[in-house]
Amino acid sequence: MMLSKVKQDMNVLSNINLLFYTWIAALVISTSSTDGFTPPSLDVTRRGSSLAKPRLARFSISVSAASSQSSSPSLNAAASDDGVTGEWELDCYSRPVLVEGKKKLWEILMTDSSGNMRICRALPSNKVNSREVRRVVEEIIDESDVKPDTIRFFRGAMFNMINIALSEIDVIAKPSRCTFALAQWIEERNRDVYPAMKGYQPTMSGIGGMGATFLDIRTAVKLPDALRGEKYAFVGLPLAEFIQGGAISGDNIGVGRLCLVDNSLPADSIVQGVVILTSRANALATWLAGTEVAGLKSDLRKRELVMETDLDNQYLMAKLNDDQRKEAAIFEEGKDALNGLHFISVQTDENDEPAGFWLLREIPSNL
Repeated sequence: MMLSKVKQDMNVLSNINLLFYTWIAALVISTSSTDGFTPPSLDVTRRGSSLAKPRLARFSISVSAASSQSSSPSLNAAASDDGVTGEWELDCYSRPVLVEGKKKLWEILMTDSSGNMRICRALPSNKVNSREVRRVVEEIIDESDVKPDTIRFFRGAMFNMINIALSEIDVIAKPSRCTFALAQWIEERNRDVYPAMKGYQPTMSGIGGMGATFLDIRTAVKLPDALRGEKYAFVGLPLAEFIQGGAISGDNIGVGRLCLVDNSLPADSIVQGVVILTSRANALATWLAGTEVAGLKSDLRKRELVMETDLDNQYLMAKLNDDQRKEAAIFEEGKDALNGLHFISVQTDENDEPAGFWLLREIPSNL
């Protein structure tokens, strides 16, 4: 779909408005109920879609432009001269390779949120324990000029081992699916590295250790009333806004965060997202900043808009009626087209700067 917007010179102006046409389901919800949405009065035009006849509406997100153009952003953590941040991401798991004929290859992968630091250490299969993981992590930290303040890990199957290993290291251990740089690296290794190794076993590939299982029986918990938005809207932004020369960077997203953007994605793609409009924008954004918000998911079977946090927590944002379910299907289709990339923006109103803006990626469950 063609979108148009006004873009002003970032090097001259201190503020810009991102004005764009987008798929939109502007959805109103009362602060005391999540039983469904009532569409507000909008001047809209209908156009065709393979999934629905969505409303095409003019919408704006106001952000302050950075003083200079930024490169493809990572999570907005302070970085060293070589780009390494203090937010590290750790994985310890078996890979789809057999060594010595019958033993699984185990690896520790360590990266930072920018993806500029990548360290791989093999583990003997008879030394896969918290003590050995702690030893390797401490060794990596000692050899690094940049010391971590936070280490995230996403694999629920390894929670106990990694949590124990990190408990005696002077870092904040965060079980979280916000390991975007790590996920991208594992995908690269699954595609390019392991298949070229002797002993590669294709049948072992794609068996992940995420928090949830293929039989997902989790029930989303309602957000506290004080944190619930009054309006929600499915919207879209050009991917170009998130890469070098784009208007959105770590300097103008409030308390939010930006994940890495895969350089192979087409710059003219549209990133799907959800805008939450609420008079309590600062409170909601602050709460989200204190959680490990991993993304939004439209559960089409249960007809729910769900927020995913931490390893496997879910919060119910709203119920979806038939029309909104179709809009949510478009949202999910857009996510799939960009490998799970999407965003959340929390604002007081359509013209206000975001109190928090999160560019997120749904991590594959088969890493």
